[in-house]
Amino acid sequence: MRAYVFPGQGAQFVGMGKDLYDNSPLAKEYFEKANEILGFRITDLMFEGTAEDLKQTKVTQPAIFLHSVISSLVLGDDFRPDMVAGHSLGEFSALVAAKALSFEDGLVLVSKRAMAMQKACESEPSTMAAVLGLSDEDVEEVCDAIKDEVVVPANYNCPGQLVISGSIAGIDKACEALKARGAKRALKLPVGGAFHSPLMQPAAEELKAAIDSTAISAPVCPVYQNVNAYPQTDPASIKANLIAQLTAPVRWTQTVKNMITDGASEFIELGPGDVLKGLVKKVNSEVVVG
Repeated sequence: MRAYVFPGQGAQFVGMGKDLYDNSPLAKEYFEKANEILGFRITDLMFEGTAEDLKQTKVTQPAIFLHSVISSLVLGDDFRPDMVAGHSLGEFSALVAAKALSFEDGLVLVSKRAMAMQKACESEPSTMAAVLGLSDEDVEEVCDAIKDEVVVPANYNCPGQLVISGSIAGIDKACEALKARGAKRALKLPVGGAFHSPLMQPAAEELKAAIDSTAISAPVCPVYQNVNAYPQTDPASIKANLIAQLTAPVRWTQTVKNMITDGASEFIELGPGDVLKGLVKKVNSEVVVG
């Protein structure tokens, strides 16, 4: 069975999507439609902007979404997923690719999500850190032991690689404790805020209204969602999980394991970069990635 996976924030690069735009009239049509919907020429920033331009959350998230979704659209009849999943932001790409969300609604939601997250980051300085070489349980114990600051597991990326999220003081304390516990690395990431933590609650509340008023249909195949790593086809459950996603961890390790248990033997990453291919292989080296 074939699983398609879609990347999240951090996968962007200058020039992303230009080959699609230049070589596919369909891709060009969708990119131009996106420029109209967003009210600025995001294609100029994607194709010829600077790395700094692409780092702006209002650009990054729609840019990755566009590259990912348009990559699936240009495949036409060759895009036949048995199941899909996306990492954080990539969940929106997965839902559009699986026809649960329209392209236009997906782009509008991603743009609103980016703005809401940016606002939450600015209202309370916070950050994230990558932790390598410890079990999930060790990282969870260290985070739980810090009571006076917000610090939680945010991304379960693959065995031995977890990202934590929280207040700056909380992350500093946790990094120190994680190194003492034996982590190979506990390194702060250059991100604007504490994504997938309780500090994103204001963004979740803002996004809830937008998601509630957006039409979501039953997808053409199961969508494995970040919040619980289980396959979903019910529109109401999909909406609830999308809202919860901003403050809950991304259970990517568990998602990949569940997809394999349910029959996935080939994983294809659509979108910029190939980070997810590497993570899938670290979860299970037997599966084919492409």
